[in-house]
Amino acid sequence: MRHARVRARRRRWLRIALYGLVVLLVVSAGGGYFMFRRLNGNISSSALFTGTTGSAGVQKADDQGRFPVNVLVIGTDSRASKENCKLGGACDETHNNADVELLVHVSADRTNITAVSIPRDTMTDLPGCKNATTGESVAARYGQINTSLQYGPGCTVAAIHELTGITIDHFAMVDFSGVIDMSDATGGVQICVDNNVYDTYSHLKLSKGKHTLKGEAALQFVRTRHGFGDGSDLGRTYGQHAFLAAAIRSLKDKGTLLNPTKLYGVANAATRALTVDEGLDSIPKLIDLATEFNKVDTDRITFTTMQTVPDPNDSNRVVPAAAAQKLFDTIVDDRSLSKDKNAATSTATTSASPSTTAATYFSVKVRNRSGKEGRAKKITQVLKGDGYIAATDSTTGTARERTAILYSGKHQLDQAQQLASDLGVPSSLLAVDEDVDVVTLVVGEDWTTGETYPKLTNEERQDALTDSHASTAKTSGCVPVSTQNTVTYNGVSMSPIRAYALATGVKDSDS
Repeated sequence: MRHARVRARRRRWLRIALYGLVVLLVVSAGGGYFMFRRLNGNISSSALFTGTTGSAGVQKADDQGRFPVNVLVIGTDSRASKENCKLGGACDETHNNADVELLVHVSADRTNITAVSIPRDTMTDLPGCKNATTGESVAARYGQINTSLQYGPGCTVAAIHELTGITIDHFAMVDFSGVIDMSDATGGVQICVDNNVYDTYSHLKLSKGKHTLKGEAALQFVRTRHGFGDGSDLGRTYGQHAFLAAAIRSLKDKGTLLNPTKLYGVANAATRALTVDEGLDSIPKLIDLATEFNKVDTDRITFTTMQTVPDPNDSNRVVPAAAAQKLFDTIVDDRSLSKDKNAATSTATTSASPSTTAATYFSVKVRNRSGKEGRAKKITQVLKGDGYIAATDSTTGTARERTAILYSGKHQLDQAQQLASDLGVPSSLLAVDEDVDVVTLVVGEDWTTGETYPKLTNEERQDALTDSHASTAKTSGCVPVSTQNTVTYNGVSMSPIRAYALATGVKDSDS
């Protein structure tokens, strides 16, 4: 029955995807194909990875052969076009930096999404890159992460991968005018602010409460940093998360994805606004990706911000905090960060389910690299009790932070996956090692107690999300307006609340 339900759900989502494509092809007799061609012609694409060394990572399948999908969403502050120059101001600036760097992780089983904002002011090691469009090259260096976009989106992909260790499968880049086009196509996005706010830099001016933002007001909102939180770039991520969550709710609540006319309007705006990697350069590919996103309920979409601390060399910049690595590792392991009533007893997202067919047991070696005496012998006994031909590897070595299941090649992959299934080990911890003669379990410091690999508990989830300002797409709370003196009005430093009260001659953004 379980597999029948899964097949039914898959058929339903397949119908939705096909429906969207068919709508584009048959909107009117003889005109549908033109519309399809027009949408395809809107799409601009570029190379996914343009680092001079390495790659964007290699994705690992779970025990059922499913792959997570990671998409880097980039918002560019380019003034290259007249429209973007008018919207962004500072038309003499020729730089092309990233205002938004949002890494979106869709789990392999499509039950949850985690979206991590990387603050644009983050200082880190940047990779060498070669711009796919201009051919301009840059050497590896230390710098602000959003400047990587000056060498193309493929360089930003390389920089985010180097920082996080997370595999990146796709990117989607949008500019100032694109934000306006897409917000208008969806009919506006309803947001809420917890106080009056006037950010004299982004020009966002809103009274306390709920507002439906379209056009330039939407752009002002997602660009605002001085108006929210503490007025830093972290404040900008709060607003962006609230805006994206509201946009997702709007698309689902209004049935846009199932309405031919609305769907075409959004698709036309999106394809004109986006530059994507070559793996997303057609309408069918974009529909496939959108379908995967649409499978996840809003309460299972978690927005977070990479944990940071002030840069010791520049108080106006930040560097990753130690806690950020836990957040990155959880995503690499494809473990859900969505709040779940049963999280304390739930298995890792990609842990295998018990096989419904008779298992064939095989030889397994167990190494202890946990730092705790007797762990390999304990797990060996457990495996023998389960029918495995298990033996303790008596070799010694330094402690290993992460547990691993090593296998020497494709012929041992099924065995490694079965072992991972029985022990609850995430498939992301499987690794090829040509030096092992049989499947080898290396017990790390992350597994010092218990007979199965530790499950992600509420405590661990909270640990990974510490200081990340997590929220869900279902959350409809108000964005906190800064109470500090983060803006300047008539040459005087003040709070955006005070600026709103004084700027009586300035129209509200949604007026």
